[in-house]
Amino acid sequence: MLSKHDLVRVAENVWDIPPTFRDDMRVPARLYADGDLLEAALTDNSVVQLVNTATLPGVVRHAIAMPDIHQGYGFPIGGVVATRLPEGVISPGGVGYDINCGVRLLVSPATVDEVKPYLAELASALYANCPSGVGVHGSLRLNNNELDKVLHEGSRWMLGERYASGEDLDHTEEFGRIPGADATYVSDRARERGRNQLGTLGAGNHFIEVDQVAEVYDQSIAARLNIYQGKVAVQIHCGSRGLGHQVCEDYVGRFQKTVKDYGIKLPDRELVCAPFESTEGQQYFRAMACAANFAFANRQLLAHLIRNSFEQVLGGKLRSFRLHQVYDIAHNMAKIEEHTISGHSMRLCVHRKGATRAFGPGSSVLPDDLRDIGQPVLIPGSMGTSSYVLAGTEGAMQETFGSTCHGAGRVMSRAKAKKMVHGAELSRKLESRGIVVRAGSMSGLAEEAPEAYKDVSRVVDVVHKVGIGKKIAKLQPIAVIKG
Repeated sequence: MLSKHDLVRVAENVWDIPPTFRDDMRVPARLYADGDLLEAALTDNSVVQLVNTATLPGVVRHAIAMPDIHQGYGFPIGGVVATRLPEGVISPGGVGYDINCGVRLLVSPATVDEVKPYLAELASALYANCPSGVGVHGSLRLNNNELDKVLHEGSRWMLGERYASGEDLDHTEEFGRIPGADATYVSDRARERGRNQLGTLGAGNHFIEVDQVAEVYDQSIAARLNIYQGKVAVQIHCGSRGLGHQVCEDYVGRFQKTVKDYGIKLPDRELVCAPFESTEGQQYFRAMACAANFAFANRQLLAHLIRNSFEQVLGGKLRSFRLHQVYDIAHNMAKIEEHTISGHSMRLCVHRKGATRAFGPGSSVLPDDLRDIGQPVLIPGSMGTSSYVLAGTEGAMQETFGSTCHGAGRVMSRAKAKKMVHGAELSRKLESRGIVVRAGSMSGLAEEAPEAYKDVSRVVDVVHKVGIGKKIAKLQPIAVIKG
């Protein structure tokens, strides 16, 4: 049994579990948390899962957990693990079932006061135009050739179909396309699950949220991102829908045999993995890239539908309301990256599961207009609470493979939340605070109640203080759309 006494405090809000804790650990396990968040992390199995990831073949430096850590499948949610190539492994559990679940932020020049008279109508239009819920279909019906193009090209296919702008692609991680995708390795079942789901929100913790910019911490960087206090913003939080879930399911099943074939010994069968350079590892990586590209295209089409909704409701009423994209960033992904370890450049497979890439200023993968300020990082809060815009830092590059937190982090299971919270009552509470709610399921609403999550402000304060993310602005919801 692991307790707080097994952790060594190495700095303020930084805790290590040394490799001497267990014989099979290859590197230390590191957790970023203040005292209260550490206590919360120790209430489930997530810190044990973090220790388990420190046993993976090829793991380097530390197995890392962010302050929003909670129990997941194999890896903790909020975990970052990098394995050295070519000998390192890739693990579907280090990415998760919702491949490239992520966040897109759009901002408007319209003020909250200008939009408020039309807010209820706008929320209804967003709910009507952006399909949400379990298994829901979108308006696009893709044939096999079109689906292959989406899986290979991601948001770039959307540009050709006039659902995207060049600015959108420039301000998307990897410019909207993960290289190496090969639809050959995506099963027919995965393809059929995703075929008609492009441009849909899904259910669970996915949402569209209309926000107000409540506070700006760094005026200079915020202005570069077109973020100004009192203006309206929109967040999209969703991923690869049924296609990504099936890709993960397919390869988790296959890798149960693969670990035996390669003689890999694991403390938890949910950590199934394969050498990255192996046939099996390459097949998963290429299928995962397809699902990631599907997710980029999905959020891009939703952005198009949101812009249409703004035009439908606000056109002819407000002089200026056009939505510009700040950034689109994933928080469930495995990426091939170069990082400096002990003074040497290494090619790594960086797993971020419930963790966000946070590359600092000067990174060559950023677009020209953002390179000097660092990558925008989007941290959504739980429903009805604040969300944050951060910037990537050099500290993150040095300490966490250019990574930071991804949200608040659950402290209550969905089943327990539904027992503790009534969806209709929660909806009334949010409405009483001036937050317009459009949701297809009251039980689904209850699952995402604020009390089911940690305090996102506390999580963000930790990463800001330790220097692996810099606070730029705070957003507060004025309308929430959920499945």
